Amino acid sequence: MTHITELERTATFDDLERHRPELTAYAYRMLGSTFEAEDAVQETLVRAWRAIDGIEGRSALRTWLYRIATNVCFDMLKGRQRRARPMDLGPASSADTALSSPLPEITWIEPIPDRLLLPQGADPAEVAVSRESVRLALMTALQRLPPRQRAVLILREVLRWKAEEVAGLLETTVASVNSALQRARATLSESPPAETDPFRPMDEEQQALLARYVDAFQRYDLDSLVALLHEDVVQSMPPYELWLRGHDDIRKWFLGAGIGCRDSVVLPVEAANGLPAFGQYKPGPEGGFVPWSIHVLEISQGRIAGLNYFLDTTRLFPLFGLSLIYEG
Repeated sequence: MTHITELERTATFDDLERHRPELTAYAYRMLGSTFEAEDAVQETLVRAWRAIDGIEGRSALRTWLYRIATNVCFDMLKGRQRRARPMDLGPASSADTALSSPLPEITWIEPIPDRLLLPQGADPAEVAVSRESVRLALMTALQRLPPRQRAVLILREVLRWKAEEVAGLLETTVASVNSALQRARATLSESPPAETDPFRPMDEEQQALLARYVDAFQRYDLDSLVALLHEDVVQSMPPYELWLRGHDDIRKWFLGAGIGCRDSVVLPVEAANGLPAFGQYKPGPEGGFVPWSIHVLEISQGRIAGLNYFLDTTRLFPLFGLSLIYEG
């Protein structure tokens, strides 16, 4: 191997770091977990750094990093069940259904801030593709695929790698890659992910919808809130298995089990999974406010079609730049 000076190694490490956002996006699509994706990328960069001397050229470096990342993800996925959303685990509940015990973190697809997926100054077209490819509905669909098919689909259809490139990365044949892609497409076509409107921060109509949502939630005006919801709206609250569908059950839940959300404070945070997101602090039992959930909203045809309330505040609030203590 060619000897590399300390100065050259420092520059090479910077080259590795430049790939962190795209590797994080790839690992997140593979694993369905923000925190596992970050761990996988860190492990990828450590392994790459230890063996960097034999790599020449930026193109070879990128392909090599993806090979390492793929193998790390395959190792992490061995022997475990796929991550899911509550809607994948059973039928909708009624608002009167008691909450069961929370399921472990490994059960759930987690939200991810958009900033972790994209390099600064990314091309707008690249931003649009990245956001579309991590929508919660699509992430759910990806997790139904075996790991190898999942990798092939992501590399071929999201990252637009050639079949020959994917075959080289996976150390297999082009025919095997094409076969895996066909099987992956067939699986997704059996239950295609629901289409949602893209998040458009500069769109006045969409921003008005989100402003009305926050206003109605904070005033606990359920008539106004329900008026913003799609007729087939669904509400979920990981880590709980319970999920609801439709205006009536969601209204009833907010007036029953969810009444503790009255007088909450809802703050905008950066987009998650290419979707608008908010942090909610609800009134605490001893006064003041306590972290309660990250809201990630899915919009369809100009109305809110998905109310995704992620309750793992200890990990998610810091991830989205929110304090665990509400300071007003």
